Amino acid sequence: MNKGLISIFFILSIAASVVNGFSVGSINGGSSFAATQRVTAAPVATTVYRGNNMQMMGGKKSKFGIFSPAVYIAKIALGDKRFNKIRGKGISLHSQAIGEFTVWVGAYHLRTKLVKTAKTNGDILGFLV
Repeated sequence: MNKGLISIFFILSIAASVVNGFSVGSINGGSSFAATQRVTAAPVATTVYRGNNMQMMGGKKSKFGIFSPAVYIAKIALGDKRFNKIRGKGISLHSQAIGEFTVWVGAYHLRTKLVKTAKTNGDILGFLV
């Protein structure tokens, strides 16, 4: 019996919210949606151009992520020169795959944004330590 009352209350509350949300009877006789909207000016973002806006290849402190220990081990085992060569090749292949994907999808204009997102994700995961 108690479970039945709860389910009836639940159904009635859903019905009441749906009826109130789609009411057609307001002061002007139509929908109240347009009357409740406020007109506000959107803030305009101003950016200052400071020379080259490219992301730096290095020089910044990378985040320690889940793959950072493996990167440190590979760096020690392979040496800096060989490791950086392999890392560069991997980054190049990944950027090339992103470019081919964007061409295949028909959204080549999103290529640079996806490459920057991949770099940010690689930093968060710890590939760039």
